[in-house]
Amino acid sequence: MSFNPLRSLSPRSALPAAAVLLVLAAGAAAHANRPEPFGDRVVPGASDASPVSAQSTGAEQADLQVGPGVEAYSRSTGERLWSYRREGATALHLARVGEDAVVLWDDGMITAVNTADHSVRWHRGFPDLADWLRADGEPGADTRTEEQREQTMLQRAADALHPSDDKVNDAFVTVVTPGLLMGFRERDGDLRFNSRPPAGCDFDPARTAQTDDAVLVPRLCPPAGGSAARQLPGGVMVFSLTDHGGFLNTGPDVVMRPLDGHRVMVEDGPVIGSWVYDTRLGTREAACGTAAVPFAAARPSCEK
Repeated sequence: MSFNPLRSLSPRSALPAAAVLLVLAAGAAAHANRPEPFGDRVVPGASDASPVSAQSTGAEQADLQVGPGVEAYSRSTGERLWSYRREGATALHLARVGEDAVVLWDDGMITAVNTADHSVRWHRGFPDLADWLRADGEPGADTRTEEQREQTMLQRAADALHPSDDKVNDAFVTVVTPGLLMGFRERDGDLRFNSRPPAGCDFDPARTAQTDDAVLVPRLCPPAGGSAARQLPGGVMVFSLTDHGGFLNTGPDVVMRPLDGHRVMVEDGPVIGSWVYDTRLGTREAACGTAAVPFAAARPSCEK
């Protein structure tokens, strides 16, 4: 038995061992240089691109701007602090929830990045979101200019993303398109609720309103055609982390305006008028200027 195994190997027998070492080295290099999942790239300091379609947010220590990724700037010096990009995708809109920025991308992905340590928290895909953002195939799509297409995508992204900073039951983010809505728990991206409108109906992202603990999504059900067609009533679906089945009977043209973290002014046309819905209690407030109970000492106000 040889006490020097390497000396006993012939040049012919040493080749496989060398090849194995080369394969292992190449594998290690490929692992080190492989792209991050979902094309993520977080770069500290100045980035190689300037922000376009900038959208500033009210961060305490940094201004965040959108396009083509997420750029963070010092509020005191204007210096670029860090940049978050996704290869092959463009950021369209973001919403701040605590220390996180939830970002909606043109490829239909929603991500959350922590603005303190710049780590990407989670990724979630949304079915058919990218197609709706582009508005391809819709009436007038063929005549839109490139600038008009970009503005349509930016507006729809802003209409779709609705954060709710619920400090009791966990913050969550709701994404709304005409054919689907999905609610994600913000801290980990867990899907907490999803819903499709009834057949023949659509959700209306542009009229959707959110409070700290709920999101209120109008639905519209136009007639199927013909004079005998019966139009389903309008309505507003209410979703939260604790109640996914709330529904408010309203007309089809309802307009909602948040008053504070829990109360929404509901304007329901000249016949029904305006009233206030409390998302924390899950109930409609007594009519403004009328006593909630007999001999009440104070009457509710719509503009607290």
